[in-house]
Amino acid sequence: MTAYPQVKMLIGGEWIADGGAGSFAVNNPANEQEVGRAPKVSKEQLDAAIEAANAAFPSWSRTPGIERYRIIRKAAELLRERAEGIARVMTLEMGKPHAQALGETQGAADLIDFLAEEAKRQGGRLVPVRSHSLLEQRVTQVPIGPAALFTPWNFPVNLPAKKLGGALSAGCTCVLKPAETTPATTQLLVECFVDAGLPDGVLNLVYGDPAMISEQLLTNPAIRKASFTGSTAVGKQLGALAAQNLVRYTAELGGHAPVVVGESADFERTVAACAGTKFRNAGQVCVSPTRFLVARGIYDRFVSEFAARSQKLKVGDASSDDSVDMGPLAHAGRVSAMQDLMGSLGGKKGEIVAGGKAIEGPGHFFEPTVIANPSADSRLMTEEPFGPVAGIVPYDDIEDAVRIANSLRYGLAAYAFTGSLDESHYLGDNLRAGMVAINHFAVGSPETPFGGTGDSGFGSESGLEGYLGYTETKLVTVAKSGT
Repeated sequence: MTAYPQVKMLIGGEWIADGGAGSFAVNNPANEQEVGRAPKVSKEQLDAAIEAANAAFPSWSRTPGIERYRIIRKAAELLRERAEGIARVMTLEMGKPHAQALGETQGAADLIDFLAEEAKRQGGRLVPVRSHSLLEQRVTQVPIGPAALFTPWNFPVNLPAKKLGGALSAGCTCVLKPAETTPATTQLLVECFVDAGLPDGVLNLVYGDPAMISEQLLTNPAIRKASFTGSTAVGKQLGALAAQNLVRYTAELGGHAPVVVGESADFERTVAACAGTKFRNAGQVCVSPTRFLVARGIYDRFVSEFAARSQKLKVGDASSDDSVDMGPLAHAGRVSAMQDLMGSLGGKKGEIVAGGKAIEGPGHFFEPTVIANPSADSRLMTEEPFGPVAGIVPYDDIEDAVRIANSLRYGLAAYAFTGSLDESHYLGDNLRAGMVAINHFAVGSPETPFGGTGDSGFGSESGLEGYLGYTETKLVTVAKSGT
């Protein structure tokens, strides 16, 4: 059995086990048993965290990039060394199968590595002058200030790593507020930065009431940057709060990713990739493929094979069985949401061809589910399910597929599978999303930007953009003396 660590907050370099507002339970979603408790930050403690970040900012922002790089790079190495234990705690807190949890943790170290490198690469540029009276025009990127970082439970190492890697490398200080369901996992990541030598106050970690924390952070004049990953509804609320003080805001929100499957695609490879990726993390992934748009000539065969593959997945408690393919949903509310979605089907709204029911017994489990031919106005085709549910519809021509794919305000990720070079270029150009992948599902890497359009948010994380998002552009011009 994985040992669950004592959950603590980090404020001004001090680890604090006692929350001024009490504590809350952390439960294993696979068996609904309490695994530990976490401290709940009070308003006074949160003020102390903001002040610590603000006080540490002048020194950290002036620290040479090469020194910031060395500390952050060391944190990535510690994360690799501790990956196995961190992955076990992640599985305990949110049910992700061990192989996926371990891959997330190791991948997060790569993200941190890349962003740390930016600290020593970004030196600005000189702009040629137009006047003999000017000596120099210099453009630099300077750290924006203390940052408030909000992360969800579904990727409790990857998502904080993106934000922390960019912010700390750029010279910003941080107050990090992770999800209440996965506090220990994120704490173990933060410990890597502390043990790597990060100065006191540069990184602060708090847990507790999301509404209170977000309002207090985003209305405090010391906070100059906010980054949020989560639902579109909450993202809009935080964006409105951030606007009150003109806080720079990055939002990575919901998605409802389409997958266009052309008749020329490699069928076996495509259906295997689609079925395998759809049910990763029980479909609780913002870029999860959800709306499968399949050429009519292969539609029936695709539905049949996809459903057969979904029924072969092993669903269970990944904290006690490493062979599990799909773990539980995060909490009882997600199961209820899936049941409500199933209740909206029938007739033209879609036919359940596999799954469709909660799994009896302890834990928040739901069957891998496949819905055939849901109508365009069905809830499944218009609302992000954020669960193990796939909708499959036929299309007659590629323009029709693109029209369906682009019919929603979401625009995070979109995918396509085709054996035609012409189709791949057409789809890459015309699918409306911040990230488009052709013949694969890998839209996230340390070197590339991750972000969406429309109701899926704005701004990007990881890649060069993940560093620049924590900076402001500064122009310095120097004239000759006496001009």
